[in-house]
Amino acid sequence: MARIIGDTLKNIPWQEPTSDAPVWRYSLNPVIGRNPVENVARIFNSAVVPYKGKFVGVFRGETVTGVPYLYYGESLDGIRFTFNKERIRFYENGKEYVFQYAYDPRVVKVEDDYYVIWCDGKDGYPSIGLGKTRDFINYEIVSHPFLPFNRNGVLFPEKIDGKYYMLSRPSDSGHTKFGDIFISESKDLIYWGKHELLMRCGYEWWQTLKIGAGCAPIKTDEGWLIIYHGANMTCSGYVYSLGAALLDKDDPKKVRLRCTNFLLTPEEPYETCGFVPNVIFPCAALCDAESGRIAVYYGGADTVVGLAFTTVDRIVDYIKKYGR
Repeated sequence: MARIIGDTLKNIPWQEPTSDAPVWRYSLNPVIGRNPVENVARIFNSAVVPYKGKFVGVFRGETVTGVPYLYYGESLDGIRFTFNKERIRFYENGKEYVFQYAYDPRVVKVEDDYYVIWCDGKDGYPSIGLGKTRDFINYEIVSHPFLPFNRNGVLFPEKIDGKYYMLSRPSDSGHTKFGDIFISESKDLIYWGKHELLMRCGYEWWQTLKIGAGCAPIKTDEGWLIIYHGANMTCSGYVYSLGAALLDKDDPKKVRLRCTNFLLTPEEPYETCGFVPNVIFPCAALCDAESGRIAVYYGGADTVVGLAFTTVDRIVDYIKKYGR
């Protein structure tokens, strides 16, 4: 049986499976619905982490102006969240950083810092923004790691051989042929290099248009488990599904196995109907090393936040069964 290498999280949100599916939905989804806070119409594609006995997160809040910003939220159980009405403020060299827009955040704890990675409208171009906090009150800009256009930046939760690693998806301003996941490394989180192609889209039909890193990689004794999204084009538009792969534990630039099957695809009304229909977009995963439980937060139809569950042995076994 596969094993998570990490911390114990005894209060992880959890619901027992009712089938042998590799990933199953929380029966009371969505956990965050429409109009969750004043002047925010929708929260989706957001990040949650454990912090001081509770769960906190950085959330994509689509405001009533249509412009997305980042908001702070917290929960005692990882299911019922409350949010600050004011958006998160970042500071750079002592001055408040001016956001044009900000969306699809991830939060990854590395040593004593919580790093926030998001798609930032720097100079009008979608770029990856990287900031950090220790208390979810004070936030500072660290860098903009890559040239625009780039999205879906996801940092590994620990240094490997003394280096930081980040997944990203170079792109342009539209839904075009740019759809592959790259991996890059850095010694200081500011200067990044040795960019290498990690996974191409087009592997299977459900991920032929583009793929993008989702949750922070999960360290297991079988390798780094990555949960990502894959999109394909249909006659009625895009469909985003959830997939998984295993990277080498010591060299994350090597893909050990990549599942040919999706693990979750839009089926429920809150996934098939909404601002952008037919979207499952994973952004965060909570893990309990003791039980092997994993709870995945995902955006549904660019409108709500859903919660799904799996265990490390179940998802790794599925990747082994259907991977190549």
